[in-house]
Amino acid sequence: MSAQGKGIVIAIDGPSGSGKSSTAKGVAKARELRYLDTGAMYRALTWWMLDNGVDVDDAAAVAANVERPVITMGTDPSAPTVAVDGRDVAAEIRGKDVTTNVSAVSAVPEARALLVRTQREIIEAARNESAGIVVEGRDITTVVAPQAPVKLFLTASAEARAQRRSKEVRTGDIAATQADLARRDMLDSSRSHSPLTQTADATELDTTGLNLDEVVALVVKLADEAGNG
Repeated sequence: MSAQGKGIVIAIDGPSGSGKSSTAKGVAKARELRYLDTGAMYRALTWWMLDNGVDVDDAAAVAANVERPVITMGTDPSAPTVAVDGRDVAAEIRGKDVTTNVSAVSAVPEARALLVRTQREIIEAARNESAGIVVEGRDITTVVAPQAPVKLFLTASAEARAQRRSKEVRTGDIAATQADLARRDMLDSSRSHSPLTQTADATELDTTGLNLDEVVALVVKLADEAGNG
């Protein structure tokens, strides 16, 4: 285990397609840290709601069912896993239905309260093991881990984000993807509970003109400086 990363928490926020996941996994691998994709947890909860016939547009129905599924996250950056009630759902949660409906589920306060509590438990477990962890999502620096010594807000141009997401989901319709990202930005930024926002003490990093190795190197440098500070 790297001494430089011992017990550290690196919090990365930003909108979809800004490079959060790739960057977080790259940094975690570089510094032998744990990795947590909190967005996958909301996707897993959304998948369960859809699979069990819960109307995700009915906030009360979602709230009444949030504690039913057991969501388990694997934090190895080389092979992160997500399971619901013991079933591997890593592929299913990236499907169109989940992507379309995850913002609705994420906006339910009871859903956020439950998953934020679980995320903090995972973070604390990693710190107690002296492993350290890189956590990425949309409310990490503002709600989940506001005291993290390294806080970043990743951004990218609308075009770059759409191209990245289209490649990730294997669709060539970049215009439709860009429209969907804009819709999600609006929903995530305007929700009343834990909206996507940048904190004053988070370092903004525009990844538009940078490749992954360059972004990872910048974040590792910030983490090393925090560890030596």
